[in-house]
Amino acid sequence: MEDYRLDLHATTILEEYRSKLPLFEELQRVVTEKLGELVKQSGIEINTMESRIKQEASLARKLERKGHKYASLTDITDIYGTRIITYYNEDVDRIAAMAEMLFTIDWGNSVDKRKMHEYDSFGYNSLHYICQLPKSLYYNPQHPELNDIRFELQMRTALQHVWSAIQHDSGYKTEIETPTEYHRSLSRLAGLLELADNEFSRLRFAINEYRRRAKSLVESGQLQEVSLDGDTFKNYLELKPFDRLNHQIAAITQAELQETSLMPYLPVLLQMGMKTLADVEKMITEQYEDAYQLALFQLGSTDIDILSESVGLQNLCIVCILKNGGGRLGLQRLFDCVNGKSDYNKTLAAIVYEQASRLAFMTNK
Repeated sequence: MEDYRLDLHATTILEEYRSKLPLFEELQRVVTEKLGELVKQSGIEINTMESRIKQEASLARKLERKGHKYASLTDITDIYGTRIITYYNEDVDRIAAMAEMLFTIDWGNSVDKRKMHEYDSFGYNSLHYICQLPKSLYYNPQHPELNDIRFELQMRTALQHVWSAIQHDSGYKTEIETPTEYHRSLSRLAGLLELADNEFSRLRFAINEYRRRAKSLVESGQLQEVSLDGDTFKNYLELKPFDRLNHQIAAITQAELQETSLMPYLPVLLQMGMKTLADVEKMITEQYEDAYQLALFQLGSTDIDILSESVGLQNLCIVCILKNGGGRLGLQRLFDCVNGKSDYNKTLAAIVYEQASRLAFMTNK
């Protein structure tokens, strides 16, 4: 066993640590499991959750420096610690609320470093709770002392964690005074990180507000006010705008419709110059009959019994491309986009062009 040259009091605390190490390991297992389950249920996307039990050598160094401050091992609150790193400031508060639900919080020793800085100070922001396991959450009658152990829970954003790592690596907050020029540079960097944290939260809120507004406009049918993009197209597809055409086409051979994603058609629609959902709705209205006639020509003499739900939208795009002079090359680009580039798409484009060339919407051009 290593000799750390500690005084008798510190050595007694270190021996207590050795004897209670299995308790800390059980505590780590319980806290990680209970907190991890609750975070998962909340749907909060976190960067990471990590935990550690202080190594013996680290504890010995701490006792060497300030062992006189602790009457016993229970006074040292960071023997076991868990850290949760989130992406956004507001999620730190949500994690904190969960911790308050799960654990007993020692408010006198907990600290919110986010509220400690003066306007000209710098340092990393972080929320530190000193916690205990309540018996209502977990109780082991063989180890009742487990509920008396205090542990540390740190909650911070990814950028706050970056600052913490930089601060630790730079050696700032040591006994050596930091020269003013470095102090000023570190202050500016800390300010930039704090500003970035706040801006990420602001943008997240703004984007979510945009999505909610766009969804509301889609549901109310105000499609002319909704720009065509990934979010709005997804909301639009929830209205099943191509269902009527799909079912009419499927009825040609009494085919079953197979569910598939229509999102690959978004870049096709954008390439065709559509800017709003109203443009997509207009395409459905104006090209509906010709898209159905194309399907009737393609399927009328077959006994196909399974069709993809993309059939309606694909035929609408085909008709629109051909009416606007896209020709075989335009059809090949369509198939390349939705099926992935391959030599077969050129052949497929030629076949479809030949089929469409016999229909009225092409011969009357």
